[in-house]
Amino acid sequence: MSMRIAVGQGSCGIAAGAQKVAQALRPLLEGTGIPLGTVGCIGMCWLEPIVDLYENDTLKARLVRVQPRHAEAIAEAAKTGDLSGVADLTITPDDSAFLEQQTRIALRNCGIIDPESIESAKAAGGYSAIGRILSKEHGMTPEDVIECIKVSGLAGRGGAGFPTWFKWNAARQSEGEEKYLICNADEGDPGAFMDRAVIESDPHTLIEGMLIGAYAIGAQEAIVYVRAEYPLAIKRLENAISDAREAGYIGKNILGSDFSCEFRIKAGAGAFVCGEETALIESLQGQRGMPRLKPPFPAAAGYWYKPSNINNVETYANVAWIINNGGEAFAAMGTEDSKGTKVFALTGKIRRGGLVEIPMGMTLRQVIFDIGGGIRDGKAFKAVQMGGPSGGCIPASLLDTVIDYKKLAATGAIMGSGGMVVMDESTCMVSMAKFFLDFTAKESCGKCVHCRIGTKRLQEILSRIVSGEGREGDIELLEELCNAVRDGALCGLGQTAPNPVLSTLRYFRDEFEAHITDKRCPAHACTDLLHYSIDAEKCRGCTACARNCPVYAISGAVREAHSIDPNACIHCGRCKAVCKFGAVTVD
Repeated sequence: MSMRIAVGQGSCGIAAGAQKVAQALRPLLEGTGIPLGTVGCIGMCWLEPIVDLYENDTLKARLVRVQPRHAEAIAEAAKTGDLSGVADLTITPDDSAFLEQQTRIALRNCGIIDPESIESAKAAGGYSAIGRILSKEHGMTPEDVIECIKVSGLAGRGGAGFPTWFKWNAARQSEGEEKYLICNADEGDPGAFMDRAVIESDPHTLIEGMLIGAYAIGAQEAIVYVRAEYPLAIKRLENAISDAREAGYIGKNILGSDFSCEFRIKAGAGAFVCGEETALIESLQGQRGMPRLKPPFPAAAGYWYKPSNINNVETYANVAWIINNGGEAFAAMGTEDSKGTKVFALTGKIRRGGLVEIPMGMTLRQVIFDIGGGIRDGKAFKAVQMGGPSGGCIPASLLDTVIDYKKLAATGAIMGSGGMVVMDESTCMVSMAKFFLDFTAKESCGKCVHCRIGTKRLQEILSRIVSGEGREGDIELLEELCNAVRDGALCGLGQTAPNPVLSTLRYFRDEFEAHITDKRCPAHACTDLLHYSIDAEKCRGCTACARNCPVYAISGAVREAHSIDPNACIHCGRCKAVCKFGAVTVD
């Protein structure tokens, strides 16, 4: 029997204490011959830290929510093969269904291979696709590669959903010897962490996908533009690039061919607008990240005004699989309009938060309830925000919407890069719209008036409404401003910034009206619109509420009914939290 232990150490695992678990295990395994390895994120973020026990290459047990105190039991199980001592840590069949209902291509090696070992990546098939392409006997021409990607139907996974082959072909056909291939890893959507997880868990699949793209368009330099807020991803990618260069996959005459390509990393400063490809290019050139007018498009005049191609991490992560398995295999998954799989980051008020990769064509209900386990704390589902600040809120009535580019766009949302923020009945949709407008107003680069001024005015109106100062006509004013910003903004940030407002107005107009007309928040979430009072019949005069009120707004004698001064109350909710008799009510 040959056992090995793998500790999940993506950002989520480390934050939950995975490094401490590994440190506790290490001395217990010295001299046993049992390897202790590192893997990335398997996607089950709500169960971290996760420790996997393997016998040879077969997973024998997945242990969840592991703590350092469990190290001795885990080490003993690995030594003896007897798993009874770790039975309480073993993942439940219900939670195992999270992975069993997925189809993993971009995430195929995440949580399985060692992200810091090129040998681990190669053992899982890494670099076999580029080897096949550059083979002298059975190689593929750049045109062959582009045709394979065309047959696959792979669309850019960064949000726009533009055909990948078309962009590659346009860059290849552009005149000029100096061309560049760029990876957009500037993942800025709130609640999105798909690209980070891929780089942290399987950086070699990104490198191989980019190598194939560079070969296809004729580029000799590849650049990864990644958020500086992703230090672990950058560290592992730097290590992977170094190992790939040493192994002959990066540099001059790769694998003895005429193809040469160098790699480098650019750490971005965290500007959301740099997710727009021309703003990203400006930042790469050392200038302020602001979008360019198009045309010309990057395929003709991109980095240093040379032909360039830009795709995001997830797009490149699919490429090697497509080359190895054929474009037809990828196209066989999904819908007529949207081929293959898509990765989503499930966050918010959901039981199983993490990474999900599913074939296009599943419904929102299947992802949120079957895979994600539904809403936590027994509350009702209210809406899901798709596409981040550029997307929109989809209500419960549309839960059976099919996930593809056209069907989601018809709801007023977008696929986006894959953020999926789930909201329950306690979420105020007006506040949610305000949250995203706060974000886009702050992230506007300021180049065009419609975005610079328009998003700020939208944010101000929404702030008035949630603070109880909404006025008649505000809804109509919001709609007018949204249309003006959408039609007049220069780039995708401004053009899509009104989407969260327009979608919430479309599906939750009654909440806006309640805020404006009745000065009431139906979700009881906007503190300025809450009114706290004490039911005299239920109050026992225990004084707990008065003793815990930070502004002394509650008065009353011991064993007598208390009352709250509405003019002094700051709506903190402390009184309701400490009352054991349910006497404090919120209207």
